[in-house]
Amino acid sequence: MAGFVAAGATKAGAQSSRHPWTIPHTLRYTTASDINTLNPVLLQDFTLGLLSSLTMAWLVRYDFHNQPVPELATEIPTLRNGGISPDGKTITFHLRKGVVWSDGVPFDARDFIFTWKTVMNSANNITDRSGWDLITRVDTPNPYTLVIHLKEPYAAFLPTFCGSAGANPCILPEHILRDLPNINNAPYNSLPVGIGPFKYSSWQRTVQVEMVANDKYWRGRPKLDKVIFRVIPDRNTVVTQLTTHEVDFWYPFGGAYLDRVKPIPGIKIIRQPGYIYNHIDMNLSRDVFKDTVVREALRYALNRPLIRDKIGHGVGIIQETVMPSTHPMYNPHIPIIPFDPDKANELLDRAGWKRGSDGVRAKNGLRLALVAASTTGTPDVDTQIALIQDWYKAIGVDLEVHRYAPPLFFAPYADGGIVYSGKFDLIFFAWQIDTVGDLSNIFASKEIPPNGQNDERYRNREVDAWLTDFRHTYDLSKQRALSWKVQEQIVKDVATIVMTLREDMYAFNDDLQNFHPNAVTPFDDMMNVDI
Repeated sequence: MAGFVAAGATKAGAQSSRHPWTIPHTLRYTTASDINTLNPVLLQDFTLGLLSSLTMAWLVRYDFHNQPVPELATEIPTLRNGGISPDGKTITFHLRKGVVWSDGVPFDARDFIFTWKTVMNSANNITDRSGWDLITRVDTPNPYTLVIHLKEPYAAFLPTFCGSAGANPCILPEHILRDLPNINNAPYNSLPVGIGPFKYSSWQRTVQVEMVANDKYWRGRPKLDKVIFRVIPDRNTVVTQLTTHEVDFWYPFGGAYLDRVKPIPGIKIIRQPGYIYNHIDMNLSRDVFKDTVVREALRYALNRPLIRDKIGHGVGIIQETVMPSTHPMYNPHIPIIPFDPDKANELLDRAGWKRGSDGVRAKNGLRLALVAASTTGTPDVDTQIALIQDWYKAIGVDLEVHRYAPPLFFAPYADGGIVYSGKFDLIFFAWQIDTVGDLSNIFASKEIPPNGQNDERYRNREVDAWLTDFRHTYDLSKQRALSWKVQEQIVKDVATIVMTLREDMYAFNDDLQNFHPNAVTPFDDMMNVDI
């Protein structure tokens, strides 16, 4: 794993005395976003993933090197230790004894079984059941052993089955939720009970979420007394509050803000390669995108290096594949597609897309007049889109932009969320790759919403077969060979357009101690963090 490339210092270190603005043992942080539930079973969202990492119940967490470590499980199941059966279809977890929920009720295997049934209950508004739908039954020879039987081998079982990485479902408390017909509107979603170093104490919607130390956490009490997530839906406002020291911590933020954050007194920055990629998805169910030439032209018309350098201040990695360059599955042999508007025009001309009197191209009654979706409160993204509108206009494409508040943008399909309901031609946001590198949830055809997270509605039979084979093997070399083919085909098909691989950047009060984030779950190791 690549080391830190830091501005100021590589890791948070101890301070001999606190700043006057520091509140001892209270961390105030923001992501410049908002959420509409605190239950990660109902919403797979980056911001909620951070909150849940602090508070909820997980079988495994992830260490500094992005490797799984036991949490409520006592060991990581493998073929070698017998936790994975020789045919790969039975997974055994041994659970930790003496663990209690934050309300004091004991935890055991029944909670996992209840969670599985909740995820698979069609009455619940679940974003993605991928992997969970492979479970045929779960045996519990005793209250602290789970024997999970699968229809087929499943390589991504660790992050999927209540692992903290990738904003996956947590374990739910059966004793609180078992009598409900569904959990969609349960009071629990506003103040969940979990098994983490912190527990929720209050949620003032659109204002803040407050968490306090969980004295009942099985590892002991964390050093921080309180963590406050501030809802600040505009990035410029976040910079102001960092400057006035009303917040201690901002993550994630892009290169557009780096030069503004660096000079703030008392603020340090960590910068390191991440597992998140910024991208443009096209709604491939639209007739206009059935012509691959259109997708290719849109990619050629993007000056990604200029966006990275001018708006992102050099932060971010230009690449075509969605796989992070630090990931074991990364394919290093995929060449960069250059910015070439002449090539884009040539492709469209040759394919019969003719310009109208207004300059917008059309073919067979279809016009290249597209509607894009983005989130509010992201002025750096707005600047990017303005450049893209000009570049697309130069190739005969009109781009209209609609902006939505993040809770609606990322809401589940059943709630009319923009991403999952496909209410766009083009859409701008980011995905995080999981630790295994399974791309099924965002590129397998069976994962098209409402069944999963394939928001671009991508279909390719070969890719489906390779993704299935990937999930069926626990052999890393076989996984890598399959993943490389998937990555190459996704680029060839222009299934998505990768803008940049993100570099994770954390800006924080330099009174913060012992914060060592990884690339997938930066809040998984918070026991010794203090301020």
